[in-house]
Order: sequence, then structure tokens, then C-alpha cells
Amino acid sequence: MALSIPFRNTYARLPERLFARLPPTPVTAPRLLQLNLPLAEELGLDAAALASEAGVQALAGNLLPAGAEPIAQAYAGHQFGHFNPQLGDGRAILLGEVPGRDGQPRDLQLKGSGPTPWSRGGDGRAAVGPVLREYLISEAMHALGVPTTRALAAVASGEEVFRELPVPGAVLTRVASSHLRVGTFQYFAAREDVEALRTLADYALARHYPAAEGARGLLAAVAARQADLVAQWMLVGFIHGVMNTDNCAISGETIDYGPCAFMDSYSPETVFSSIDHAGRYRYGHQPRIAQWNLARLAEALLPVLGPDEDQAVAFAQQVLADYAQRFNTAWMAGLGRKIGLAEQREGDQALVQDLLLAMAEGAADFTLTFRAMADAACGQPAPLRALFSALPALEAWLPRWHARLAAEPMPEAARRAAMLAASPAVIPRNHLVEEALEAAAQRNDLAPFEALLAVVRRPFEAPADPRYTQPAPPGLGKYQTFCGT
Repeated sequence: MALSIPFRNTYARLPERLFARLPPTPVTAPRLLQLNLPLAEELGLDAAALASEAGVQALAGNLLPAGAEPIAQAYAGHQFGHFNPQLGDGRAILLGEVPGRDGQPRDLQLKGSGPTPWSRGGDGRAAVGPVLREYLISEAMHALGVPTTRALAAVASGEEVFRELPVPGAVLTRVASSHLRVGTFQYFAAREDVEALRTLADYALARHYPAAEGARGLLAAVAARQADLVAQWMLVGFIHGVMNTDNCAISGETIDYGPCAFMDSYSPETVFSSIDHAGRYRYGHQPRIAQWNLARLAEALLPVLGPDEDQAVAFAQQVLADYAQRFNTAWMAGLGRKIGLAEQREGDQALVQDLLLAMAEGAADFTLTFRAMADAACGQPAPLRALFSALPALEAWLPRWHARLAAEPMPEAARRAAMLAASPAVIPRNHLVEEALEAAAQRNDLAPFEALLAVVRRPFEAPADPRYTQPAPPGLGKYQTFCGT
């Protein structure tokens, strides 16, 4: 069956110094692991053609679809606060852009498709475990309503890749509004290439923010989207794990699911990444890191923010202040919805902050606490109390909360429904993710993965099997995640 993809390739029309042209490196024996049928439908792609032999060859990088213009993109980045002026796509190839049924272009990128000029000595490959992790977590985030890149397909390569041990290889087909990053602008700022900065800014405006004007409008629009995005991360207990500037997308989508995870017990100090020894990207620090990343974007854009440098700096500082205010507004509004409030009033910030302190003191599960509060608001506090290992702070807080609810009358059923709509029943629980990935990578058993995927795609529905809603059983020890490179 012929595979037809209506590529546009606008990025490949930009100056050649923004990327390198090269094809993916073929793999030995590609085999389809997962195909995202709903996403294929959104993109207007023929799922049957994608699943055919020719389609799988294309998704593996062995066969270029007609119209594809494969490129690896150049970018730089601050990694854990240290600037690397040359990173780039070290194991990814952008095939081109596809107009979805909504008319908006989406990048189609093969991740794990072999070495590029920016591989820095790496093999350019990906492993089955990290590929399926990105597939699973990005689908969960999409179902939760969080802006995200998505996975169209996962293909086993039939080859081993070598990390600490040999593991089975795979290729991910990633779909994104674009792959422009803060680090893309940093790459050309470091080279004092003002012409390229203007070109990139114009391109980003046309593609993502057509209503904004100039580089100043771009900076302000990106900051607003980042504020909203990180607030959404925080409201579902998501920890990105590696918020380097090269992992900060201009589009405002979550990108690069490496050592990411969701919290069980609430603590703002939660870190899962095995390489984040200082906790730079811990849960509670994510809003400030996003602001730090935006400051780096402002520095990169400074030459094109206006002829008066002092005025440009003052504008950038105002954007960063506006980011902080917008994040706090989105964060507080989201927390308000989760505890049953339809509007924000004086004192609400102290109320929610004291709840979080009580949750930290009682090691309460983040997801289950807010879910149980829907019952507690209706006079059934026992399930909520059962989640806390220490109760004094919660018991002191509950009367204040009930008084605040009473000041905003609402029918019990309506309040409960609104609270449940703001708080998922299901997240990708870390121990279940690991079980599913281990079965897939080590035993070629995709059943646990597919069962978990089906559940996280319906996060606001309580599943029939209660183990999908429960934290890890005691005794599993500290959970750690690892980069897939």
C-alpha cells in the first residue's frame, strides 16, 4: 500500500546554516510496536498505509516518503545551567511538516534515526524503553489537556543499542507544532548572527503567533505560553526532569520526555532524574527554571528587540515579571478549581499554600488527595484523612476550607462534578510505567503497556482495576529515572 504524506517543508526553505541535510540511517529489521490511530486521524494520514510494510519502513527511516526533505536542526542550550554553544539534533531527523485536518502544520520527526553532524560521538539511536516512555507519557499529558508533542508511532529497529548494557533499539515518530527551542535562538546569538535571529523570529511568529508583532511580541507570547504550560504541569504533579533551554519549545508544548515522572507523595523537593544531583529541576523549582530559560531567550533576542539596548532590556525585564504574575494567576486558579472554588478571593492563596504544607507534612498522595477532596466537600472526609500519615495540619485546615466553601454556595453535586473534572483519577504511576516498559523491552510483551496506555488516555474516569489509581506499594525504594541517550 502506497504511503502518501503531503509534506510542506517550510523550515527546509530557510537558510542552510539553520540545519544539515541528511537522510535517516536505515535499521536492520523494523517492526511496528505502536501506531497512534487517533493522531493519524487528526493529521489526515492513512493509518492502514502507515501500518503497511512500506509505512513501517518509512517510520523506521529506511524509506523516505515522497516529498520528505530530511534535515537535522541546529541549536545550542544551557544544560543544568552550563552553556553549550553547539548541541543540535544528535539523533533526530525532521522529515517535514504535515498540515493537519485543522490546517495547522505539524512537524514529523524521526527520533533515534541515526547519527548527525551534532551527535557528539553518540550512536544517534534510541532504545525501546525510552521510546515507549515518551509515547506513553506524551499521550497521558495530551489526555490531561496539557500542551505536548505526541508520538505517531514506535518501531523496533531489530538492532541492539549499547547503553550500560545492550538493549533493543527503536525509532519514535514525534509530532510537534514545531521543534523550535530557546536553544535554537541561542545557537545563532552565540555566533552573533543577527540575520539568522531575525529570520527565526519571523518564522516563529508566522508559524505560532501570527497575531504578535516583531521580536518583542514573540518574546511576550512565548513567556505567556510557558507560564500557562508550567502551571498545568504543576497542577497534575508532573516533573519534566531536564528543563534545559534546548528542551524548552517556543510553541509552548512539553517536549523531550527523558527523566520525567509524576509525583506520588507530595513534596516540592521531589526529584526523580538520576543526573539532577542538586535538584535544579525539582518539582517546586520548575516555575523559576522556566523563567530562567525565558531570560536566556530574552538575551538571545536582545539584538532584535529594538535599536535602544536599555529599552530592550527594560522590555525583557517586564516580560519576565509578567510571566511570574501570569504563572501565579494560572496556578492559583487551577488549585482553586481542585478544592472546589469557582472564583478567587482574598485569602485563597494562603488557604491553598497551607493545604500544600499539610500534604507535605502528611506525605499525602498528590493525585489522590485532590480526588478525595471532592467527597470531603460533600461531608465525607474519611477517604481524605486516610491519605495523610500525619493529621494535625490537615485537621486545622479543614474548618477554614469549609468556611470558604460556605462563602461560595454551590449545589453539592455541581461542586463535586467540577472538582472531579479538575483532578484526574489516573496518572502514569511510576511503578506501573516501569513494569510496562520492562515487559516490552525485555520480554517483547506489549500487553501491560497497552493496558496502561488505554487507562491513561481516560484520566478522569476511575478504572475498573484499582491498582491503576494506587501509589507504589511500600518497599520499592526511591524511584529514579534516566535519560534515554
